Amino acid sequence: MRTAVGWEIVDPVYYGRYGYPHASWAWLRRHAPVAWFEAPGMLPFWAITKYDDCSAILRDHRRFLIAPRIAVFPEEQAPTDAPPYRNLLSQHFTPKALERKRAAVGAIVDETLARVADRTELDFVETVAAVVPLAVIAEMLGIPRADWQHMFRLSNTLLGAADPEYQHGATLAETAERARQEFVEYFGRLSAARRREPRDDFITTLANAQVGGAPIPEWELVSYYVLLIVAGNETTRNATSGGLLALMENPAELEKLRRNPNLAPTAVEEVVRWVSPVVQFCRTAAEDVEIRGTKVRKGEACCIFYPSANRDEDVFADPFTFGVDRAPNEHYGFGIGVHFCLGANLARLELQEIFTRLVARLDEVELAGPVERMHSSFVGGIKRMPVRWRLRA
Repeated sequence: MRTAVGWEIVDPVYYGRYGYPHASWAWLRRHAPVAWFEAPGMLPFWAITKYDDCSAILRDHRRFLIAPRIAVFPEEQAPTDAPPYRNLLSQHFTPKALERKRAAVGAIVDETLARVADRTELDFVETVAAVVPLAVIAEMLGIPRADWQHMFRLSNTLLGAADPEYQHGATLAETAERARQEFVEYFGRLSAARRREPRDDFITTLANAQVGGAPIPEWELVSYYVLLIVAGNETTRNATSGGLLALMENPAELEKLRRNPNLAPTAVEEVVRWVSPVVQFCRTAAEDVEIRGTKVRKGEACCIFYPSANRDEDVFADPFTFGVDRAPNEHYGFGIGVHFCLGANLARLELQEIFTRLVARLDEVELAGPVERMHSSFVGGIKRMPVRWRLRA
């Protein structure tokens, strides 16, 4: 159907310049919750913006498939989905297993804050938000510390291939392919090293794993490493940056959290709902199906917009109000169903430690310049966020 909103809902340039198109999603939720889009340079799709519809599609993995189209991208980008070897690592991501890492994560946060405690102005993304989650997931994978910045650059380039900053004169497709090839070469070398000399890390586990009596094929192995480093780095980093931005824009909520640190788990859930770091994923109809009275034909893609579901007025009271004590808060920031985020418990633990320790030391904080966002309609990324603050020693 024809809508009153444009293709800004999947336009990377729009996201980079203006942030999330919440007004467009709100219009769609009210007037066209299942809307057909034919955006320039992209394959057509159904935009799904209501919480209940997103839930129904994501839970119905028989009629809605994750392949072949994982998200709405420019056709030339054509990202490759990583195979689901969740069971090989799932035991490491249980709440019980991760609780044993809480002290180590807290130490990384303290070390990171100590390095910038005497600075009054800094880029929060570069010095804090990007450092902690990358350090945690890189350490779990077994990536040497000297290579962490290289991983940060590659994951930014892969997800932000539409961003001119990462293209260096190349096309979007060339930029994404260059990042993929660098990942392949890097992880290929690291896998070979871990087969020769095993260690206690994820790369050793996966490089030496047997599935159906055979090793994991090299391309699928590397794709899984990339998924882990990108998902374990980008989304938590952006939740951290977006979370602090929300607290700066809502000083009463910052003060509420400062006075009651026990609100940290609740505050983290609100940060994830509010920021919704992952913008969209697709599901493809395996048969003709009706959604809210609209016929979706077999083979057509349904694009699930998580930030829209997380601001649905029929589910969340005052959805455009940020509240660190919001409860209940059944957001979809980590997905839902069989493809619920493997690292959700790790992200929660990291964010709890980050905000508990940061807020306890934060006497004053304000923006010191404009927030710069990544040109991506897949992951809502903040590239730079200059802040002026006073941090207790």
